[in-house]
Amino acid sequence: MAGSGDWVRGEFEAAVDGTAVESEIAAVIGDRGLTELTEAVVVIHRGKLVVEAYADGVDCETTLISWSMAKSITHALVGIAQADGLLDVVEPAPIAKWQVDARRAITLQHLLEMRSGLSWVEDYVDVDSSDVIAMLFGSGAQDNAKYAIERPLASEPGSEWIYSSGTTNIITRVLGDVLGDAGGSENITRFVQQRLFDPLGMSSATIRCDDVGTFVGSSYVFATARDFARFGFTYLNDGLCAGERVLPAGWADHARRQTVFDAESDLGYGAHWWTLPGEENSLLASGYQGQYIIVVPQRELVVVRLGKTNSEKRPNVLASLRRIIEAFPSV
Repeated sequence: MAGSGDWVRGEFEAAVDGTAVESEIAAVIGDRGLTELTEAVVVIHRGKLVVEAYADGVDCETTLISWSMAKSITHALVGIAQADGLLDVVEPAPIAKWQVDARRAITLQHLLEMRSGLSWVEDYVDVDSSDVIAMLFGSGAQDNAKYAIERPLASEPGSEWIYSSGTTNIITRVLGDVLGDAGGSENITRFVQQRLFDPLGMSSATIRCDDVGTFVGSSYVFATARDFARFGFTYLNDGLCAGERVLPAGWADHARRQTVFDAESDLGYGAHWWTLPGEENSLLASGYQGQYIIVVPQRELVVVRLGKTNSEKRPNVLASLRRIIEAFPSV
């Protein structure tokens, strides 16, 4: 990667099964029965862009939605804020409404690990029961964090893993508060841009905030596939970009410290990042409809896939990405 500019182009090295990579990408790019719509695939090997492909109407300058990959970007922002002395993840979350009941024991680390204990239903289909749909599109749409903060405890903080988009927006509300935003988004937007996107050269990236100024860190980052790869590459390099430290040293290890194995997804979970079984020290940012940034240190590899795939076919997407990954040798 050439500093914060464009990716350096590279060829497949001799040890890479380039034919397998290209064949796999050709089989899924565009509208295909196996994986539905794959809009973009970008593969970075040893800091060089070795292959990319796009569906009709999409190219390297097209910005696409992150969905829950934004959670992993939120993890990066928390690391930067902690290094600045603004936050301490082991301390209780500074939520005034929680100080009068047992929720006062919830730490930022609990929130990052999805172990807050707060009641939550992460369902993308059932409108009547889904908290995430209500938060993003229903009664909580104007103030996402308020909706999530008001959830009651379902279990003791730290005792149970429940995947929750609400926890992320609580974190981003805390982040906005410590940055001095009060009913606005000016400071958080500047912080994201100046402390993360600009240093990484993510020139296409933007965030979306709700009506009260909270960055919707659960769901709403927009960027090109190349720029999402820049984000993944920074975690591959322990927070360094072009020799400059963007994230605190060891923050990538914080992300991959596995909390639980989720049998439903066949993935591990760390702190606002997933992990890929069988790939040592891997990290995986995952979003609704099959958005992925996969970081594989043992193969010096970052793979990005963006598209629109229903939940039943997402295992096909992940299987395809695994075949691409396995075409690159371990070091």
